[in-house]
Amino acid sequence: MVVRMWLSGRVCAAVACVFTAVSWVPAHADPPPDPLVGAPGLGDPYYPLDGNGGYDVQHYDVGIDYDPPSRRLAGTTTVTAHATQALRAFNLDFAGPEVRGVSVNGVPAGFDRNGEHELTVTPSLPLLPGLPFTVTVDYAGTALDTEGEGWTFAPSGGAFVAGEPHSATTWYPLNDTPLDKATFGLTATVPAEWEVVSNGVRLEDVVRGDKRTVRWANARPVVGYLTTVAIDKFEYLEQRRANGVPLLSAFAPNVEQSQRELEQRVPEILDFAEKLYGPYPFEAAGGIHLDAGITFSLETQTRPLYAPSIDLPVVVHELAHQWWGDWVSIRQWSDICLNECFASYTADYLWPERMEGKNVDDQYRETIRKYRDSEKYWNIPLENPGAGKEFTSVYYRGPLFLHALRRQIGDEVFFAAVRDFLAAHAYGNASMPEFRAFVQSRSPVDLTGFFHAWLNTTAPPPEEYLFPGALRS
Repeated sequence: MVVRMWLSGRVCAAVACVFTAVSWVPAHADPPPDPLVGAPGLGDPYYPLDGNGGYDVQHYDVGIDYDPPSRRLAGTTTVTAHATQALRAFNLDFAGPEVRGVSVNGVPAGFDRNGEHELTVTPSLPLLPGLPFTVTVDYAGTALDTEGEGWTFAPSGGAFVAGEPHSATTWYPLNDTPLDKATFGLTATVPAEWEVVSNGVRLEDVVRGDKRTVRWANARPVVGYLTTVAIDKFEYLEQRRANGVPLLSAFAPNVEQSQRELEQRVPEILDFAEKLYGPYPFEAAGGIHLDAGITFSLETQTRPLYAPSIDLPVVVHELAHQWWGDWVSIRQWSDICLNECFASYTADYLWPERMEGKNVDDQYRETIRKYRDSEKYWNIPLENPGAGKEFTSVYYRGPLFLHALRRQIGDEVFFAAVRDFLAAHAYGNASMPEFRAFVQSRSPVDLTGFFHAWLNTTAPPPEEYLFPGALRS
């Protein structure tokens, strides 16, 4: 994701609790968890109730019927998973319209909605560990406008889904965690005059009477917030890479001509990123250009969403995310620098250096000179920035960290390490501690102090880490 200004974030109070081991259990202690009930969350330090325990998803088959004039959203989602423990009950994450029914393996199941986004499902028969199962959820009602945190209304009367770290729960039930990536398919039915764009490859677009049905398939695993649907009266740009990968871009009404011209550069940008990070990892690419009052663009897999009036660095940023964030996803939200530091460095330093001939060492030195004495600039650490502060320092200080690291270990080691790190975690997850350890394994220089100073402190790094190597001149 890229935003247009420093974000203050949502304020989150941190409460530290210290527990002392004693030989008795107080009367008010919570009972031990039921071993036959999947956990309602996976304990992410920032969002502990995101995701659910007890199962692993392989595929989402989402079907929706949306009527823009009435804003009625009806859906049927089938989740294909396998149980990782015996389950007499388990949760899905869902904050969308009213649930009309749930079935497990084709048999009606009990269900209850609770908390902010929990849908607790009770199968008629317990699920056995290691075996596959399907759960189908039927739901319908008036869609709510989240204004950029999920289902969002467009000025044209259409709608789209955008939001990070959450968005998917507003329109289909899922295991909403970066740790459970799955393939994704969408079948959407809308009035015939509307168009539908989503992730991956468009398999079908047919009009029958007054209805249009469009099918999309995302063949590679994806995290929930990276899935999207956009419903509008789009115009399209169809291109193809030299290797045959199809590029489909969509433009909502009133999108500026300059954005259409930017999208023509997608093949060039993907070629550029491939040289840095390895072959493009997906079966399709493109972009969705919105006419809506959102202040961010988002790296939705294969087809990023773009806010109005973007520029070339935004497109480079979101396409770099197809490697950093989409191909390789974070383990926890405290690892967000893996996504945003690299996307920002690619757009703000590597593209200007390699494609425009700019001296990015001078750019680095000028930025340090300008902000070295600014307490605000350094007060949020890059690693583990805190809940609600994820999308702040990673944009403006992340590129500095990576450029300093590059100068610390040299181009040959740096670019080989980042490329190999991605390949080692292909279509999976990675963390900042894993990145640190991987880079250290490639460098004879002890990077302990360097990483700590840049990633964990809230002050400018010492001179030796702020101006390593060529940056001293």
